[in-house]
Amino acid sequence: MGGQIAAHLLAAGYQVAGRDVAEERASALAALGGSCAASAAEIAARADTVIVSLPSVRAFEDVIQGPGGIAAAARPGLVVIEASTLPLDVKESARRLLERHGATLLDCPISGTGAQLRTKDVVVYASGDAAELARVAAVLAGFSRAVINMGAFGNGTRLKLVANLLVAIHNVATAEALLVAERAGLDPGAALAALSAGAGTSRMLEVRGPLMVDGAYGTASMRVRTFQKDLDIISGFTRALDCPTPMFGVAAQVHLAALAQGHGDDDTASVCAVLRRLAGEAAETTPVAAHAVPAGERASDGD
Repeated sequence: MGGQIAAHLLAAGYQVAGRDVAEERASALAALGGSCAASAAEIAARADTVIVSLPSVRAFEDVIQGPGGIAAAARPGLVVIEASTLPLDVKESARRLLERHGATLLDCPISGTGAQLRTKDVVVYASGDAAELARVAAVLAGFSRAVINMGAFGNGTRLKLVANLLVAIHNVATAEALLVAERAGLDPGAALAALSAGAGTSRMLEVRGPLMVDGAYGTASMRVRTFQKDLDIISGFTRALDCPTPMFGVAAQVHLAALAQGHGDDDTASVCAVLRRLAGEAAETTPVAAHAVPAGERASDGD
């Protein structure tokens, strides 16, 4: 996600400095015209606006408050845009820490995958201090197709969890529908095209349907293992609200089955393989190469 954000902002004329623990990604940033830093603290010292996109709570806490973290160089006027999907209490703790140094943390999770981000086909659910959100509005618009101001800090994450609840349900629903169409004797590719044009369409049908038709799960735009983190967060979020989520509960179990069946590093479209097993079909061992995936819809990054 960070690499795609950096590429768009460089193309928009911003000066971009980045930090990634993976050396090849740092090299890719340099090749695009960005500069590389030795630590998150160095980034915070050099820039007025810092964007953080990380895959786990541990990585986030290391970047914010670990040795060489952002907090070490936080100062009045520094704005940190937090774009990850993380528990709200973790983000709130970081917000308070940076506030003590005079810096501002904004809660701005991204709805969409790395593949969608490549073409700026993502939405930012922005929340936090209104004046600071206005100050960084152009930066957020530089890598997204829409920025939606959700108001108070934390509302961005709340909406992102609701959005990913729908993603989980729609992903499994897509697999179920395509399997039914195939078993009914319909050509899977033709059925996908027709369904995408009709009232039953969804972004998951359009983005992950081609992968399911081809059985091509190996090149992930969202890995099952990564998405499991989001599902766990959503489960805790809805439990705290005392809100029943029966459809999400079923969808989460199907995703967990995909993880248990060895699809952890595959795309979440592999829930289709889980349903095929339930239908009595042999497990797929080697996904075939995709041929129906539109250009720009495949990437190895998470959300």
